[in-house]
Amino acid sequence: MSKPLKTFEETLADQMKNPEFQEGFLQAKEELEEFARIREVRRASGLSQEVIAQRMGTSQSAVARIESGLSRGRWPSMNSLERYARALGKKLEVRFV
Repeated sequence: MSKPLKTFEETLADQMKNPEFQEGFLQAKEELEEFARIREVRRASGLSQEVIAQRMGTSQSAVARIESGLSRGRWPSMNSLERYARALGKKLEVRFV
């Protein structure tokens, strides 16, 4: 009889026992939450992805990738984030605290 497959939650719990995995996971989670905040700023402004895309001179799907936090397997570039911020009428600010 084969062993039952672990659920995602069980597998994640096992992986979180590894300090290196846990650190990387928590860092990625924090970064993805920041992209969710970016998306919420756009929504609160009443602008659609299509409008942002037009202002940026790009496609709606490119805006969706920026908001998801991943574009072609990596984080969006600073240039893309600056263009996104300008399209929202905002200014991108990066700080070391």
